[in-house]
Amino acid sequence: MSRKYIDVMDTTFRDGFQSVFGGRVLMEDFLPAVEMARDIGISHFEFGGGARFQTLFFYLRENAFEMMQKFREAAGAEANLQVLARGINTVMLDTASREIIDLFAKLFAKYETTTVRNFDALNDVRNLEYSSQAIKKNRMLHEVVVTLMDLPPGCSGAHDAAFYKQKVIEILDSGIEFDSIAFKDASGTSNPAKIYETIRMARRLLGDEMHIRLHTHETAGVSVAAYLAALEAGVDGIDLAAAPVSGGTSQPDMLTMLHATKGMGYNLGDLELKKVLEYEKFLKEQLKDYFIPPEATQVNPIIPFAPMPGGALTANTQMMRDSGNLDMFDKVIEAMTEVVQKGGYGTSVTPVSQFYWQQAYSNVVFGPWKKISPGYGKMVLGYFGRTPVVPDPDIVELASKQLNLEPTSKNPIDIADMDEKKSIAYWKKVLEDEGLETSEENIFIAAACDKKGIEFLKGESPLMVRKKSQEDKSKEEKEVLKKEDSKTETYTVVVDGKKYSVQVAKGDNIEAITPIEEKAKEPKKSDTANSGTLEIRSQTPGKVWKIVKSVGDKVKAGDAILILEAMKMEIEIAAPEDGEIASIDVNLNDNISDGQLLATIRQ
Repeated sequence: MSRKYIDVMDTTFRDGFQSVFGGRVLMEDFLPAVEMARDIGISHFEFGGGARFQTLFFYLRENAFEMMQKFREAAGAEANLQVLARGINTVMLDTASREIIDLFAKLFAKYETTTVRNFDALNDVRNLEYSSQAIKKNRMLHEVVVTLMDLPPGCSGAHDAAFYKQKVIEILDSGIEFDSIAFKDASGTSNPAKIYETIRMARRLLGDEMHIRLHTHETAGVSVAAYLAALEAGVDGIDLAAAPVSGGTSQPDMLTMLHATKGMGYNLGDLELKKVLEYEKFLKEQLKDYFIPPEATQVNPIIPFAPMPGGALTANTQMMRDSGNLDMFDKVIEAMTEVVQKGGYGTSVTPVSQFYWQQAYSNVVFGPWKKISPGYGKMVLGYFGRTPVVPDPDIVELASKQLNLEPTSKNPIDIADMDEKKSIAYWKKVLEDEGLETSEENIFIAAACDKKGIEFLKGESPLMVRKKSQEDKSKEEKEVLKKEDSKTETYTVVVDGKKYSVQVAKGDNIEAITPIEEKAKEPKKSDTANSGTLEIRSQTPGKVWKIVKSVGDKVKAGDAILILEAMKMEIEIAAPEDGEIASIDVNLNDNISDGQLLATIRQ
């Protein structure tokens, strides 16, 4: 009896890296493994796009286009190299204009992309129409996507097989040209029964010749069962990863699925057990110096209550780990349930998953619905497209008021076309002003990555790779600093009847002194000698992204003083009362701790 061939895409080097390392893996550390994967017969790879575009510029000092070129050399001329694109967002978090979408497709074709998996987190088919035209115009294969998840318990109105059938029909009615269709569950929460019903529905609508795929994650613990249900329903392709970036928040392991399908009549991509074992052994050796966060290797049973994608989960926990507030993770996940319920049921996949996370984070840090995060607010107001169901009207009103934006039903791509900052001419001028080359690659890097893209092109971007060897070195450095700190002594002095704690360094070692600051969550009257000033302190760790006001400026209550960047969002720090800026106590790009003094106002 012949076995049905199931195409397997190896997601190790894109989604696997994103789901375990937040995408932060250097080329030199994984390209040899690509060559080995090629040698054992793997010919379908996910090799770029998604978060593995911006991440390279943000944290790795690597050019994503150069990476794609080298990947092609390693994988071979015949390999099907696939990227992940977010419809109207391409590889960005914000919407793109038509000319930026055209540039995206032109460049990704230039760097030898075979297939573009193209999705919209809201399942708004309008957001797939123009991008699909650009993909096909540049002679790449187009894999159109319906995005999946399970709703939190007690919710209904979308994300069942009937809803997905409606979306497939809309895709067909739109005239979108596609070569294959994928059902993508980034959170891994879709239950197997729904998966079976959905794939069966798609097969009936699309016929026997259409290539149908399923993509899921192990985050909620049901991925293998979901794949088995999809195989029984007639799926043609599935996505798998190799250890150590498989399972947990990533895709199921190749070996796991080979075992799960034993005796079932399926040929999984011609994978051979012994060769896969050697491949995974080699990959583990290549990546042995990388820190694997424990949450990346675990199944999380609360994810169905707050569907957080594997790729976003570890990226967010790593940011929290870096900021020192990882203890807040469970509270943020718990807060996500309400955020999803009130947000219109967009699928929890980038960028919507990030919007959900940012709003949940804001609700935990600032209080429930005290501050609407810009991405979430623009989503419920319609600036990213139509949500599957109408968002909560009170939240829509709150977002409109806080963001000073009216709700809209306009096509998001038309809105983007009207935005000067989403034009090629705008970014060409930015590059010229910075004295940078205005190549098409540089224009797209700047448009996709904004300030961080410019920093990369100027050679000023940080290198932020989490390796064990670097961690050990950091520990050694901290021990040295600890010894230096021991050379200081702390005294209490009284000035004009007030007590102060001071540190005194021995000799001229002033660097050993660590400032002692009182932390406070809310602005409070300063008890320094400069009476009458109002202290403004950070309510979250972050980084100073922009300083809006200067010392001496008059401000009204609510005026922005500076803007922090935290959890991939901009947090405006506003004046709590009228007054005059007495001091700005931070600098641009400073890392900010919770409760740190940012500025003072003289009333």
